[in-house]
Order: sequence, then structure tokens, then C-alpha cells
Amino acid sequence: MDSILVRGNGPLKGSIPIAGAKNACLALMPATLLSDEPLTLTNAPRLSDIRTMTTLLQSLGAEVTSMQDGRVLAMSSHDLSNLTAEYDIVRKMRASNLVLGPLLARAGRAVVSLPGGCAIGARPMDIHISGLEALGATIELKDGYLHAEAPGGLKGAVIEQRFASVGATENIVMAATLAKGTTVLKNAAREPEIVDLVRCLRSMGAQIEGEGTGTITVEGVDRLHGATHPVVADRIELGTYMIAPAIAGGEVELIGGRIDLLPAFCEKLDAAGVSIAQTDKGLKVSRKNGRIRAVDVKTEVFPGFPTDLQAQMMALMCTAEGVSVLEETIFENRFMHAPELMRMGAQIDVHGGHATVTGVERLKGAPVMATDLRASVSLILAGLAAEGETVVSRVYHLDRGYERVEEKLSACGADVERIRGE
Repeated sequence: MDSILVRGNGPLKGSIPIAGAKNACLALMPATLLSDEPLTLTNAPRLSDIRTMTTLLQSLGAEVTSMQDGRVLAMSSHDLSNLTAEYDIVRKMRASNLVLGPLLARAGRAVVSLPGGCAIGARPMDIHISGLEALGATIELKDGYLHAEAPGGLKGAVIEQRFASVGATENIVMAATLAKGTTVLKNAAREPEIVDLVRCLRSMGAQIEGEGTGTITVEGVDRLHGATHPVVADRIELGTYMIAPAIAGGEVELIGGRIDLLPAFCEKLDAAGVSIAQTDKGLKVSRKNGRIRAVDVKTEVFPGFPTDLQAQMMALMCTAEGVSVLEETIFENRFMHAPELMRMGAQIDVHGGHATVTGVERLKGAPVMATDLRASVSLILAGLAAEGETVVSRVYHLDRGYERVEEKLSACGADVERIRGE
């Protein structure tokens, strides 16, 4: 397996282009299943998760062609030869469950394995299932597979989610585009990835209103047509690289970055002593002056502080002045990076969903192990602020969500390199 070697090397200077959003692209790709006409995505990220979704769609009979060095995905689902999403593919990635709604809507039937992904919590499918059942589907769990049917087609309904689940919102909205009548989804997720999906579906002929709010209304149509759609910038990659100059010092411009993608996160960075300035190209980020100040963080659904930036924020707080408390409300197992940061000299005390971090003046390089996608990059960020060498192993997690991280950081003067495994 590959590992990443980081040597603390002082302030950063330069620019980093922000890729298309992984989580947006993984929802946009299954939208091709809703139409027999081509769907083309531009600004696609080059990640292993995208390759996994490509494999899954191809296993269902879709054609997926990667062009322009992976930046453009040309897809066509004119022939759905298979309606079963197999365990061997689905187990690799949670977002594989997003084929369920489109298959049900288009073909009236789907068999989808329960999903896999990072080990950061149970993330149950019940909200997806209850929403699709409200649209008229019958769903049964047998031998680890969801067997779903809607032989008479889906019908619009009023659905209120018990939790504003992003994945369930995406599945239900996609299914509702081809349902008969009107669907009103209450307590819908409001993330930018949802807004991006709705804009794509609308360009395919869907009739949807309310994206970005807690209530989304979908008027079902008979069919959707083809479209070309640019993937929105990845707000989690953006937030991750915003922390890089905050933890290492220096100034970095993040091309394509926007404050509105991360309102709560930007507020916390500002309170911690980080300068964020909008430029013609994106965002310019640097420390205001002196040492970063400790701030408390509570993860929440959008527009709150993203759970996917909690690990990176913890790394920043490890060298902050004062004591910070990070509260994780989204996933129950999401402090697995804390023991690894402690190997680098961090002072962290974890109790249930709370982590208390007492900042130290300097971390020390150490061999550490990535436990999940966001934890892996938090350890790289910590390595930027540490004395000596930090070696992050098991970085296959990293490649699921960050493209060429060592190249992007090295371009700003960081001493980061990938060590290829045997």
C-alpha cells in the first residue's frame, strides 16, 4: 500500500485549483439512469470513488466514457441490461445506494446490495427506504440486498424525513422526477451538492423547486432528456486546503473557492484568526497574525459546520492557543483520528461525541495510520505543522476523496511525497 511522507517545512505560498465535488459527482452520475439520452458531466474529479461508480453504472448496462484526462464523463443509459447492483462493487462505497431511486423510477424494479464505505458510523438506509415506500415502492431486505419494486410506477407523495439525510434526499428527488403527480419532500437536505443535482435534473427536463431550502417540490414528468452539466466545486476539498496555510503559515489562493459553500466553517476560521479574502479567482487564505486561537466546533447539517471537515479542524486546533471542544453530532465513530494525532504529541481527550483539544506549541512527526477518508488528510495537515517526518499509511482512503494531494501541496512549497507500496 502507498503512504504519504510529510516533512514540516514552514509557510506555504502559491495557489491550489479546487476540483469538482466528489459528493456532487457521485449523485449526478446515477442521474444518467433516469434517461435514455446522454448525460455529460464536466469538471469531474479524478478519484477512485468516481471509478467505482463508473464500474457500477457499467455493470447495469450504462455506457461511461472518461475524457480530457478524466475531467469529462460522457454517459448514456439507453440500454439497461441489468437491474442488480452487486455487493462486490457496492461494498466499496456508500454512494452506490444512489442507483436505487433512479432504477425504481425508470425500470420499476431494482436489487441493490447494502452499501459500504468508511467505517465512521452505521448510516442506516431506513430514511431512503421509507421515502421510496411513500412513493409506492415495495422494498424487502433479503440476504443483504434490497429488493425494490414499483410495477405500477411511482406516485407522488408528501414525505417528511426524520433527519435531513443528503443521500436519502438525492434518492427520493431522483425517483420523484418520473413519478406520477407531485412529491413534496420536507426536512430535505440543503447542501450545495443537492442544489447541484437539482440544477442538473432541471436541465434534463425535471420540474423541481425549492432546492437549498428545507422543502423540495417535484412535479413528475413522463421522461427526462439528455444534458451537459458542470460539477460544482468540492467544498470539502476547499475547506481542507483552507486549513493548510492556517496550520503551516503562509498564504494560499484556492482557485474556484467560494465562501457561500462553507459559511459556518469560514466563520470558525475567522474566529480562530484566519484571514479569508474573496478574489477574482477564488479565495485567498492566510493567518491574521500570530498563533491560531482555539474555537469550539459542533458538526451540523448544512449550512452548519460540516462533519467532513471535523478531522481537519481538529488537526488545526492541536496547535492552537487555548482549549477547544469539538462535538460530533452526525456520525458516532468519527474521532478515530484522535489517537493518531496524539502519537504526534497532540493533547486530546475524547468522551463519547465530544473531543477536548488542548493546543500545544508544536507537533512532532511520527508514523501514523489513516482510519478513514477525512482522517487521512487531517494527518497530512498535522504533518505540515510538525517537527521532523510524518509517514501516513493506508492512504487508499485518501485517494477516494482527494486527487493528487501531494502535488497540490508541493506546488505551494510543502515537502510532501507519495511512497509507492510494493
